[in-house]
Amino acid sequence: MHVILFDPTDEIHRRAERLLPTRNASIVAVRSVAALSTPLTDAGVDDVLIAHVGGHEETVEIATHINERGFSGRTFLLVEGAGHPRLEGTARLESLPYSPLLVDALLTRFADPSPELGAFHGLIGRSKAMREVYTRVAKAAVGDANVCIYGESGTGKELLARAIHALSDRRHGPLVTFDCTAVPEGLAESQLFGHVRGAFTGAVENRDGVFAQANNGTLFIDELCELSLPLQAKLLRVVQGREFVKVGGTKTLQTNIRLVTATNRDPKAAVDAGRFRADLYYRLAVVVIKVPALRERREDIPAFVEHFVSRYAAVYKKRIRGVEPSALRRMSTQPWPGNVRQLENSLAQAVVLAEGELLTERDLFADDAAALVATVPDGAFDPRLPLREVERRHILRCLQTVHGNRTEAAKLLGISVRCLQYKLKAYTHSAETTARAEVADPLVFATHVASQ
Repeated sequence: MHVILFDPTDEIHRRAERLLPTRNASIVAVRSVAALSTPLTDAGVDDVLIAHVGGHEETVEIATHINERGFSGRTFLLVEGAGHPRLEGTARLESLPYSPLLVDALLTRFADPSPELGAFHGLIGRSKAMREVYTRVAKAAVGDANVCIYGESGTGKELLARAIHALSDRRHGPLVTFDCTAVPEGLAESQLFGHVRGAFTGAVENRDGVFAQANNGTLFIDELCELSLPLQAKLLRVVQGREFVKVGGTKTLQTNIRLVTATNRDPKAAVDAGRFRADLYYRLAVVVIKVPALRERREDIPAFVEHFVSRYAAVYKKRIRGVEPSALRRMSTQPWPGNVRQLENSLAQAVVLAEGELLTERDLFADDAAALVATVPDGAFDPRLPLREVERRHILRCLQTVHGNRTEAAKLLGISVRCLQYKLKAYTHSAETTARAEVADPLVFATHVASQ
């Protein structure tokens, strides 16, 4: 987090240096409004501007700089005197009367070293890719345009939808979620629009759908591309006219909602392939936000590791202080096809099974096919290799091809999943035995290598 300070008196800067630990926040202090240009341009959505202003003229100048530089972080306007002018067009603003006591309270708030510090509405990571996502989210949230979020499973699309709602003018209204994959197709229309009593077998009472439940708030439709084409046509009519009819009903109902959608497929590619209506796409994807996969922002992995280890150590009452450096380095090189969700699951399991105070490679990778895949030698097979080594390399290359999916690998190999698991376990045991021998006795290790 960057805390940008505008204060001609330099008083806030002196207090910030005393109260803000450098590990939690970096301080950028300027003494003139003109000098705000560079720090505001470079700032991200989780950064903060604290401005000590003495009158309307400075307020207008600050508003101009914020809007021209696209600053989307929070602004705290500390105003001298009785008047509390607001910055027009600035969405995330708090206007407060200036006092040294209030300044200290505000700075202490940013000095809190909790695990969530630096997180953006539950999303962790300060990589360039994610900071761009946060900025886009904050800008999209201000208006009421429909937003489409897409990215691989496990990247945090629902958290982004919640952030958009929390930052919007609809934050005091409901946020309702509809997961297209969780509802059978025959019931999806009823879940979306509601139904009247007697509309179908089992409809014993009138029931509202998510469009009614989300009125005056935000409706989040997850896995959008899984909707059937007939349902897409009905959804289009609601998006166009903001009105709908319950299943089995005749009365037209109005809805005042903002639509945020998410999909793990590229929606434009689904349109091009004929699986998704183009007219619906262009109405739902007024703003498009792509969430990068974890492998595209590996620099965020240490922050995730620290966060999840701390969380699950508390949940499972384990005295775990962190992760061994070698294990962390190895985690940073893994492909993580399941993204943050897979990383979290791996750390939760490791915390449960760990015996020491630091998670080791054995804790994290004892049963990880992806880790074995990373050890596959490149190049063509050597005809002098023993048959068992040829088999090992072939199996691991198959796993590599299907991104570690054991079921798919077993199909390719023509063996059962149980047989594949048995072989992987044997390879893991062999690798661990070799590693132990290498440390205990170099001669034993050399003998083992020679026998391969």
